[in-house]
Amino acid sequence: MEIYGFGLLGAFMFAGFFVGNLLGAALGLSSDVGGVGFAMALMIGYCALLEKKGKKLHPATERGIATISSLYIPVVVAMSMNQNVYSAVTNGLVPIVAGALATVGSLLLVPMISKLGDSSKEGK
Repeated sequence: MEIYGFGLLGAFMFAGFFVGNLLGAALGLSSDVGGVGFAMALMIGYCALLEKKGKKLHPATERGIATISSLYIPVVVAMSMNQNVYSAVTNGLVPIVAGALATVGSLLLVPMISKLGDSSKEGK
């Protein structure tokens, strides 16, 4: 039954990429615009429709979807990170400095956020 989850997710991805490519073409771009987002929206809409009708996906089908989603997110993050690093290195010093400042700034905020968390516990 897990294979049904894979197939269901694949069908929504195909439909999402189709809509994303149509939107890209309408905007004059030769790329997909929001295909993954459309696929997620279609999947959420389908599950909401099933819930409204009082039906649920089979638990094994849900496990198949969960398996793919646990693999999919790290792969997408790694691919986008690779593209961001490539863009930063090829476009000069400004993106590298901006990334370094954002990273250092975030690290410097950790102690402050930690103190905020500790102060909220003291009030309870």
